Amino acid sequence: MIRYMGTRQTDDGAVVYVFIINGVQKEIREHALKQYPGCYEMLPASAKQKIAANRNWLSKL
Repeated sequence: MIRYMGTRQTDDGAVVYVFIINGVQKEIREHALKQYPGCYEMLPASAKQKIAANRNWLSKL
């Protein structure tokens, strides 16, 4: 069971996505979403758009 709880900003300014995975709270950074199957699909559309914008920006560097 995966439940999206929201986002949180760390002390160094990074955004982490907070999930409950099998009853355990996990804070996952954007680049690590691939390591947790099903988490990306649970994100709301606004978070997915933000991730897409970040990837687009990085591809232009």
